[in-house]
Amino acid sequence: MNYQFGLANIWSQGDLVTKAVAVLLIGMSLASWAVILIKALDVIKYKRLASRSQDFWHSEDFATALNKLGPNEGNPFRVLALEGREAAAHHRNTKAHLHDALDVSDWITRALRNGIDEFTARLQTGLAILASVGSTAPFIGLFGTVWGIYHALMSISTAGQATIDKVAGPIGEALIMTALGLAVAIPAVLGYNALVRGNKFILTKLNSFAHDLHAYFVTGARVHSGTADAAIVVPLKKS
Repeated sequence: MNYQFGLANIWSQGDLVTKAVAVLLIGMSLASWAVILIKALDVIKYKRLASRSQDFWHSEDFATALNKLGPNEGNPFRVLALEGREAAAHHRNTKAHLHDALDVSDWITRALRNGIDEFTARLQTGLAILASVGSTAPFIGLFGTVWGIYHALMSISTAGQATIDKVAGPIGEALIMTALGLAVAIPAVLGYNALVRGNKFILTKLNSFAHDLHAYFVTGARVHSGTADAAIVVPLKKS
């Protein structure tokens, strides 16, 4: 097989810098695809769990409602419901702490907000990798191209031949580094945007669920928006 031109020739003829750029871009590509696949599976899982949040309110008691939310492991909706219940019980049963200065509404709001913030941080883990890859990979590829063109021109100058057939091959191969940088950056940017949209949907559902939980633990009923001027109060027995 002829390796005079192409990627194999770039690797065999390239110096340490060229090889380092190629390895770096390949590593960035593998890291970004790993993040995309893992986080995409998480988004699918959380969307499935979010669809169960409406079943929570069609229950006769709190224990049954928790079972409808699904398994506890990695379930932000179930964790939020448990944290809200524990916050309400803690505020009601203890009288000798600083939180006595807060009413039950503020105390439950604080507990639910902390739960949402912790889940948000976990949900956004890895997105910084995609953002970094998407913003830096084209420039790393461009650096590889500039470096390759420089060495190609130096080789041509040393050989004393500057015909088009001598110039086109090395220069074209150097430009492959730019294409490789774009091939790494584009999936990272598209994956980042898709995951941000998915995370936004999940967080919207989680915040809505937290709002209903707050109303339930404070008033004993879920306040659900029915019309622009009215609200439907959906009762749920406490366990």
